[in-house]
Amino acid sequence: MGVWMTAASAATALNVVLLVALLAIWARNYRQFRSKHALALSLFAVLLLAENALAFYYYVLDPQVAALLNSAAPIAGRAMMFVQILELGALLVLTWSAFD
Repeated sequence: MGVWMTAASAATALNVVLLVALLAIWARNYRQFRSKHALALSLFAVLLLAENALAFYYYVLDPQVAALLNSAAPIAGRAMMFVQILELGALLVLTWSAFD
């Protein structure tokens, strides 16, 4: 596995952990306040969690896809890694604000 695949895998795994924590907070807030904003944040977390779970599956659990990305489309793989790292940064900001 190349360096970019390792970085993408790690970022995706951290994204999943952060999204589960955020989803728990936002779902609790929705149950308590019944606000549309908390519901929207919860749905956002569910959708982004699904995307990251699929990416994690491709990076870590399906070696054929990982090998294909590594050999046939290395530029696309690096671009996907960059997106996962940007996503991690955004989720870190959201998590920081949720626990503040």
